[in-house]
Amino acid sequence: MNRPIRKAVLPVAGLGTRFLPATKAVPKEMLTIVDRPIIQHVVDEAREAGIEHIVFVTGRNKQVIEDHFDMAYELEDTLRRRNKTAALELLNSMRPHAGATSFTRQQEPLGLGHAIWCARDIIGNEPFAILLPDVIVKSQKSCLAQMVEVYNETGGNIIAVEEVPEDQTHQYGIVKLADGPRKAAMPITGMVEKPAPGTAPSNLMITGRYILQPEIFGLLSSQEKGAGGEIQLTDSMIKLMGQQSFTSLAFEGRSYDCGSKIGFLAANIAFGLDQPDLAADLLPMLQDVIKAKTGA
Repeated sequence: MNRPIRKAVLPVAGLGTRFLPATKAVPKEMLTIVDRPIIQHVVDEAREAGIEHIVFVTGRNKQVIEDHFDMAYELEDTLRRRNKTAALELLNSMRPHAGATSFTRQQEPLGLGHAIWCARDIIGNEPFAILLPDVIVKSQKSCLAQMVEVYNETGGNIIAVEEVPEDQTHQYGIVKLADGPRKAAMPITGMVEKPAPGTAPSNLMITGRYILQPEIFGLLSSQEKGAGGEIQLTDSMIKLMGQQSFTSLAFEGRSYDCGSKIGFLAANIAFGLDQPDLAADLLPMLQDVIKAKTGA
C-alpha cells in the first residue's frame, strides 16, 4: 500500500516584483481573487485533497500570511456581538486546526528547489505534495485531489500537466511522455525546464502541482545551481526519475497563473462569474466594457 499524502509544502518566499507597487507592503499571495486571497484558494485545494499539515516556506515581510491563518480575536468578537453569524462561520471554516501549519524561512532567494529543501525536517521521510501559490486551479474536484487518486493507484511521483500552445513551450517546464495512446495519466520519461523554441518533447507544461517522494530532499541537498543561477526543482526530479516512477496527470480543470497580471485578472473574472450573486451583474458589466473599448 502506498503511504498516504498527509503534508504539503507551499513556497511563499517570493517578492512579487511583477505586481509592484501593490506588493511593496502586501505579499503577492495575499492579493485577492474576488473575496479570498490567492493563498486561501491554494490552501482550500490542499485541504479538499485530505492534506493534514501545510508547511509554508516564507521570507521576510510575510508575517501577514501567518496572521491570516490565525484567530483574529477582535474581529471575531465584533462579529459575534453584531450577530454576523455567517461571516463568523466563514472565518472559522477557513482557519486550520491548531498545529496543522508550520512556517519556516528561506533566508536567501536560491530558487524553488532550495525553498522545498528548507521544509525537509518538517516533512520527514514521507511522500508530500507541493502547491505553487502563484497557480490556482478552477475545477469541480480539486487538482490535488485528482492527483492523490492517481497516486493511490500508481505510487511514485505525480506531476500535474496542462496543454499549452506549441509556440509557448519555451516558457515552461515541459514533460516527455512514454509512447502510446495519450491518456489522462501517463508515465513520464523525461522533462526539461524552458526548452529552446522548437525543441520541446511535448506541449504539456508542468502546472505547479506535485506529489514527490522524500528521496528528493537528498538530491536537492547536493544540487548545484541551474537555470537562472538558482537551485531548480526540475533538475533534481530528473535525477530522481532514474530511480523512481513519475506519472503525469492531465487534470480536469483550468489553471490560472496569478503571478502574471493577465492571469490574475483572468482568474478574478472566471471566479467572479462562478458566483451566482456576482455573475448576474458582472457579465453585463464586462460586456459594456468590451463594447466601449472595441466600439462593437
